[in-house]
Amino acid sequence: MKTDMELRRDVQAGLDWDPRFDARDIGIGVKDGVVTLTGKVSSYAERNAAEEATQAVAGVRAIANEIGIELHEAAKRDDTELAAAALSSLRSHVSVPADDIKVIVRDGWITLEGEVALRFQADVAEKAVQNLWGVKGVINNIRMRTPPLTTISDVKAKIEDAFRRHAQLDADTIRISLDDGTLILSGEVHSLRERNDAEAAAWAAPGITQVENRIHVQL
Repeated sequence: MKTDMELRRDVQAGLDWDPRFDARDIGIGVKDGVVTLTGKVSSYAERNAAEEATQAVAGVRAIANEIGIELHEAAKRDDTELAAAALSSLRSHVSVPADDIKVIVRDGWITLEGEVALRFQADVAEKAVQNLWGVKGVINNIRMRTPPLTTISDVKAKIEDAFRRHAQLDADTIRISLDDGTLILSGEVHSLRERNDAEAAAWAAPGITQVENRIHVQL
């Protein structure tokens, strides 16, 4: 089990190694496995990248991302320009049903609304707009349409197979159950990224509209 000091050292090393942002402007606090990121970066994309790099560190149980965004003057856009750029980006992705998604922009924050058939479409839509210049944040309110009914045993089998195909996941340490239409994940993994990967694999199964992730990250 890592001490908070050891975990902070590992997170710092992970941030320093990542070329997507300048780690010198990011502060790190650690308490009982919970990492708090502070400081400032120049884009929402860099803020997300710092969080992703932290997720990959073994022993991180949770992240509080309090990094602020200080846009460069050349990167600033008014809400009308940003809305147009967001719509263009959504329409450029073949996996995104852009006609089913509504974009609302206020003070640099993009809100996505609407309904799609599959969870991955909502995720792709979010990624399509989060790296645009001028974005200060993204709120993904896209809902899933009710899919065709799938048997519980079929859903569980597909998710377990997905876990076994995933190089970073140990299928034997993750348990799957269903409660009143909600798929519940439990067990233990070694990093927050593995926890998130397990949830993503579960969402990819047909017939899933709600996932509750109870997986614990080992310290």
